[in-house]
Amino acid sequence: EDINRNVDMIAARKREREFFATNPDYAHLASKMGSEYLARLLSKHLESVIRARIPGIASFINRSIDDLEAELAHLGRPVSIDAGAQLYTILELCRAFDRVFKEHLDGGRPGGDKIYIVFDYQLPAALRKIPLDRHLSLQNVKNVISEADGYQPHLIAPEQGYRRLLESSLNYFKGPAQASVDAVHFILKELVRKSIAETEELKRFPTLRSEIAVAANEALERFREDGKKTTLRLVEMESSYITVDFFRKLPLEVVDKGGNQAPASAEGHFQRIGSNVLSYVGMVSETLRNTIPKAVVHCQVREAKRSLLDHFYALLGKKEAMQLTRLLDEDSVLLERRQQCAKRLELYKSARDEIDAACWSG
Repeated sequence: EDINRNVDMIAARKREREFFATNPDYAHLASKMGSEYLARLLSKHLESVIRARIPGIASFINRSIDDLEAELAHLGRPVSIDAGAQLYTILELCRAFDRVFKEHLDGGRPGGDKIYIVFDYQLPAALRKIPLDRHLSLQNVKNVISEADGYQPHLIAPEQGYRRLLESSLNYFKGPAQASVDAVHFILKELVRKSIAETEELKRFPTLRSEIAVAANEALERFREDGKKTTLRLVEMESSYITVDFFRKLPLEVVDKGGNQAPASAEGHFQRIGSNVLSYVGMVSETLRNTIPKAVVHCQVREAKRSLLDHFYALLGKKEAMQLTRLLDEDSVLLERRQQCAKRLELYKSARDEIDAACWSG
């Protein structure tokens, strides 16, 4: 009734106390009657309930603070506005990517083993598929020898014909050599893509992520060109210098193994030339099977491990402060998430401080 009539609460409580104090039925219970007593009773009950729950609440708050701090550490600290600090941050992010990339190559992460599949299976298969039987067919040998040394090759040493057959045969090795270079190049490109995706620190910075991808792929292109030049040089070295001792020993081997000298007919002579060239090319094939992988590893894999981002590092040192800031342009979703985490963390820490203060004062 007092509330409905907008009676002052202080005056209402005063009349309530006077009523219980002067009424003979309640005078002996006056100290335990009225809204003031109920308020004190309820307050004590609530205080006891809250105090009983404080340890659980404090534990929840502390656990939430730990979780939020861990999430903020995972998301990363806010980017500094100082150019020197920004450059340091970028270099650290690049090194994080480089570590992941090297782990792929060294076996700590999957993918690098595919390079050995190129050397152990693809290259040998490509070498076996070279059409030497067709190239060194009797008719083709006849044509090449005749064009090089005349129409009576059995009367003279067909050195020029041998050389032409060898050079044209060895030229077939350029295809497998370049294919090995390309295969390893594409494996390295895929490892770069995977490494960028797996570098957690880079997820905040899409601009820097794309710049690293471009720089790494440009470096791999340079390494590929060097690999192609080197492997082609290996093939050309075999073509430019023929191991003569190999052919000097062949006639003796024919006599020793067959027991008779090879037939003196022109056809037999051409067959023997084709067989000799095929044997020599087979020897070169075994050599290249070992040297091509070495060249590829030296020019591409080794350089990728040593200097994948060296050119990018040099460019970073020349960038202005605004260019560095653009590289550290954060992903908007992660930025919003980090800001929300920071706000929640601030609220939880404030609540923890208030609880601690209340406990100490109590």
